[in-house]
Amino acid sequence: MNERFENFTFSINRLYKLVQKIKLIEMKEFDLKAIHVMCIYTLSVYGTMTASELIKRTLEDKAAISRAIKLLSEKGFVRHATEGYNSSIVLTEHGKEVAKAIGEKAQRAVDVAGGEFTEEQRKNLYECLGIVSERLEDYYKAISADEVE
Repeated sequence: MNERFENFTFSINRLYKLVQKIKLIEMKEFDLKAIHVMCIYTLSVYGTMTASELIKRTLEDKAAISRAIKLLSEKGFVRHATEGYNSSIVLTEHGKEVAKAIGEKAQRAVDVAGGEFTEEQRKNLYECLGIVSERLEDYYKAISADEVE
């Protein structure tokens, strides 16, 4: 068995699942799911966006973003001009309040996760994750291009 593969994939998968579970618990008071958290957070950081831009930033699929925007609009967290992927989506005042709570909760989780890290260790961690992510994306593109041919 390839121990390196197992350590890598299980660690990444475990982190992802824990983050999703934490989002779910932390957002219970707002009756929101993980995807809603990412939409609100992303809008709070980048401001007005289209659904297409939100898809690119959150790495979620089109249908999931459509459903999320619809629900967030119904709950009064976002406003958008028209249906479609090129209409502007903006946080409402209520959405901004929730975004502030999300930011505080996210900061608390990040502080717990990296509490003992020095700033240099944290920088190295994110740099390494970025490199791994870029390399795997390049690898994916290369093997998926072979599938098309």
